[in-house]
Amino acid sequence: MTAGLPRPTRVLDVPTPQGTARATVHRPRGARATLVLGHGAGGQGWTGDIVSVTREMTGLGWAVVLVDQPWRLKGLKVATRPPTLDEAWVPVVRALVTGPGKLPGPLVVGGRSAGARVACRTAAAVHADAVLCLSFPLHPPGAPERSRADELRQPLAAGLPLHVVQGLRDPFGTPEEVRAELPAADLVSAVKGTHSFGRDPVDVVVAARTFLEQVAGR
Repeated sequence: MTAGLPRPTRVLDVPTPQGTARATVHRPRGARATLVLGHGAGGQGWTGDIVSVTREMTGLGWAVVLVDQPWRLKGLKVATRPPTLDEAWVPVVRALVTGPGKLPGPLVVGGRSAGARVACRTAAAVHADAVLCLSFPLHPPGAPERSRADELRQPLAAGLPLHVVQGLRDPFGTPEEVRAELPAADLVSAVKGTHSFGRDPVDVVVAARTFLEQVAGR
């Protein structure tokens, strides 16, 4: 278990077209909403922003689920192609919200970096109620012409609330670059740091909590 995370209440291995994925569920007693988060495209373990948001939101009565993609469980160092990530993500989220032990709505999907892209592309397919993006990679560093703005806007096109938490010095797209691709400036929270935010991302937690509690109160 990654240091700092609450003890999970359930670990669910889910078969997908790309192999087995793993959903680690942190469900407090009387959970009133669910947040499902995916990881980035490299490395193992969970970053400080994901750990901090999980700890904060479970303390506020949210069920938080961290999803390990099949490529991670296979021991690969780098993510597979985007379509394969979507193919694995969708059955996991569906398994969490249907059948015995299903998690409560509203359902917010999200993640950091590549995980945020997956959540945006599949939000409508999993019937999410909102999307939270941590460090959305708007474009590769130094290549703004290779924009992924169409992916970012997919939740909005489906009528879903969207919020992006973006580091002020993110080489994958600054907050102002992201805002320029969205219909309203308040869809983006600018926070300290780069693409990885930092070790103690208090402002990330505040931005995420504010958005999530708005969703829960809708």
